[in-house]
Amino acid sequence: MSVRDWSESIVLVDLQDDPQFGDDLNAAQDLIRKRNGSDLVLDMSGVNYLNSSNIARLLKIRKLLQTDAPGRMKLCGMNTSVWGVFLVTGLDKIFDFCDDVPSGLASLQMEPR
Repeated sequence: MSVRDWSESIVLVDLQDDPQFGDDLNAAQDLIRKRNGSDLVLDMSGVNYLNSSNIARLLKIRKLLQTDAPGRMKLCGMNTSVWGVFLVTGLDKIFDFCDDVPSGLASLQMEPR
C-alpha cells in the first residue's frame, strides 16, 4: 500500500507518477482529516514529472495541514527534474524538503511542533 501509518502522528506516502499520484494524495488527505491532523512524509523518489494538477494537490494538502488538520509535511527523495519544477515555480521556498525518507522522519521527530 502506498499510504500507510508510520506512527500515531506520521503518515508516510510512497508517491508514483499519475494516475497513482493523485489517488495516493487523496487517500493521505482523507487519513489526515480522519485523524484531525498528522505529520506527512511524501517519498517522491518514484515521481519523474509533475503537472499542474499534481502541484495543486500538494498545495491543497499543505493548506489543510496549516488550517483544518494541523501537521507538517516533508517532501523527500526528489529527482533532479522534479526538483527543477519546484525551483522554477518558486515552490522550493514554501515546502520543506529532505534528501530521503529516513531524514524526513527523523526531522519530524526532532523538530518541535
